[in-house]
Parts: sequence; structure tokens; C-alpha cells
Amino acid sequence: MSTTATAGGELTLSDKQQQILAYLREHADEQTYFKSRLIADELDLSAKEVGTNMTAIAEGEFDITVEKWGYSSSTTWMVTA
Repeated sequence: MSTTATAGGELTLSDKQQQILAYLREHADEQTYFKSRLIADELDLSAKEVGTNMTAIAEGEFDITVEKWGYSSSTTWMVTA
């Protein structure tokens, strides 16, 4: 996972993180639940890669909020647009 802080304190996302963020923006309604493994299938990543990179998105300040929600059969993320 790779994120870097800019002079303004904002995070610069890695390519994978930007890819995941774009996917969430495109598919999230007001409040949507996503499983890591399903995002991984759509983006040709592993569920572990999605979970690791979602943390940076959850910690950043974006136009969506991401919260770890559950762990049944893969991590579930609550995404609010």
C-alpha cells in the first residue's frame, strides 16, 4: 500500500487505491454495502489487496465515506456518497 502526504496534508493515493475509489464513486448510492471479494472480482485484484487499500480511502477525506462494517465471508464496507 502506498500513500503519501502532500504539503497541504492531503493524501495522494496509489494507482490501486484510485481504481478502487473510482469504482466506489461509480457504484455507490446514498449508502451502499460492498464486499471486498466482489470489488476484487470487478477490478481484477485480490480481496486482500482491496481490504488493504480500502483503509487508506477510509482514512482520507474524499466525497465518500468508507467504514469497515463486517467480516462474513469477506470484509464488508459501508460506503456513503
